[in-house]
Amino acid sequence: MPPAKPSSNKRPATDNDRSISPPPLKRKAQSTISQTAVANFFTPTSQKPKDRTTWSERSPSNDTPATLLVAKYIPEKQDGASNKPTTKKRKIAAFDLDSTLISSASGKTHAGNAADWKWWHNSVPGRVRELHEKEGYQIVIFTNQGGLTLHPDPKAKTPKTIQARLPSFKQKCSTILAQLDLSITLYAATGKDIFRKPRPGMWNELKDDYNLAEDDIDRENSIFVGDAGGRMAELRGGKSVPKDFSCADRNLAHNVGINYLTPEEFFLGEKPREFVRGFDPAEIPFQDGDEDTVSFEKRNNKEMVLFVGPPGAGKSTFYWKHLEPLGYERINQDTLKSKDKCLKAAADSLKAGVPIAIDNTNPDPEVRAQWLELASKHNVPVRCIWFKAPKSLCEHNDAVRSLNKALNPESRVSLPQLAFNGFFSRFKEPKTKEGFQDIVEVDFRFRGTNEEYDIWRRYWV
Repeated sequence: MPPAKPSSNKRPATDNDRSISPPPLKRKAQSTISQTAVANFFTPTSQKPKDRTTWSERSPSNDTPATLLVAKYIPEKQDGASNKPTTKKRKIAAFDLDSTLISSASGKTHAGNAADWKWWHNSVPGRVRELHEKEGYQIVIFTNQGGLTLHPDPKAKTPKTIQARLPSFKQKCSTILAQLDLSITLYAATGKDIFRKPRPGMWNELKDDYNLAEDDIDRENSIFVGDAGGRMAELRGGKSVPKDFSCADRNLAHNVGINYLTPEEFFLGEKPREFVRGFDPAEIPFQDGDEDTVSFEKRNNKEMVLFVGPPGAGKSTFYWKHLEPLGYERINQDTLKSKDKCLKAAADSLKAGVPIAIDNTNPDPEVRAQWLELASKHNVPVRCIWFKAPKSLCEHNDAVRSLNKALNPESRVSLPQLAFNGFFSRFKEPKTKEGFQDIVEVDFRFRGTNEEYDIWRRYWV
C-alpha cells in the first residue's frame, strides 16, 4: 500500500509501502522509437494497424467552448471485452504526463515537436504496466496543457506555430499510449477552469467515464504521481536541486482524497523532500457563521463608508452581512461598469440622504481622494474599512467564487492575474490624515456554512 496521505504541509511519512516497488536506480540510454514503429514505416498503409486512440472534447459548462481534451486508448486484446472491475472497489493510479511519465528528448522545458520525448526513466513503462496487469489498477493521466487551444478565436490571427501544437500533442500522446498498450484515458486541461489541476474537474470526468460512485473507489490504495509537489530547493551531492514550480499535483491528490507521490518517490524509491504550499486554506479554520470578531455600527445618519482592499478579500460579503441590514446603498463598479457611473450613483444617494458604501478596491490616496472630495461637497463624513488579506488568499477566494455557483450569487467570472498584481503594486495603507473619520481594520475569516466551508477549504489555485 502507498504511504498514508499527509494531513498538513509538513514532511509526509516516509514508510513507503514497497508493494509499489522502485526499479533499479541506474538509468540507461533510451529511445522513443520502437522496432515496431520502424517496421511500420515500411509497411503499406492498408496493412498498418489502426490508431487505437480516440479523441473527444469536453466543456466546463453548456454555454462555454470545450477546454478539456480526452484521449482513450483501448488495446487490441481488449476489443469487445468487458471493462468492469474484478473487485468491488476500483484502485486508481493517476499520473501527470510531463516530467513524470515523460520528459523532452532534447532537454528543453517544452517539447519542440511530436517526436521530442522520452520516458522520464527507463522503468516507467514496465512499472505502469505492472500496476495495471498485476496489481489491478485503472491507469489514467491528468495533465495541464495551458499552451494548447482547442478552439482559437476565428477573428484573431493565431500564429502557425501555436496552431501546430494541438496536432503535435495528439500525435505524441497517441505514440505514448500505443507503447504502453494498456486501457488508459488521458485528460488534458487546456483552460483555466474547473478542469485545471488542482481543481477536481478531471477527476470528476474520470468518475463519470468509468461509472464510479464515491464509494466505488478504493481511496486508501489509489495514488496520484506528479512532479508538482511544492518541494523546496535543496543541495544534494554539492549540486542545487531546484524547487517545484507549483504544488498543484499534491493539492489535487488532497482534494480528491488519494495518496500523493512524486516521480522520484514512486519510480526511484527516493525519500520525500520538504514541501511548502503557497497558500493553505487549513490555516483559516471554520468558525460558526453567527460569530464575528468585527463590530460595525453606523455613527452618522448620513455617511460614506469607503472600502479599501484587493479583489477577493471579502468586501462584498462584508457589505451584505453588516452594512446592507443598516440601510447602506452599495456602490460597486463591477455592477455599474464605470467609475463615472459609480460617482453619479453615489452623488444621487447622498443628495437623497441615503448612507452609502463604496464597494471597490480603492488602492491608493489618489483614488480615495475622489470619494473624499465628493463626500465633502455633500458635507458627509467618510469612514474607511480596510480589508487586510494577502494576494494568495485573494486569488484562492476568486477561484472558489468563480468556479462554484453556490458561492457566487452575483455570477462573477474569474479575474485576470493583472487585477491582483495591479492592486498590490499600487496599494498604500489608508491613513486618517487623508480625511477619514475612522478606519476599521478587517482580517479575513471564512463566513458561511459548514457545507460552503467544505468547498472553500479545498485547493483551487
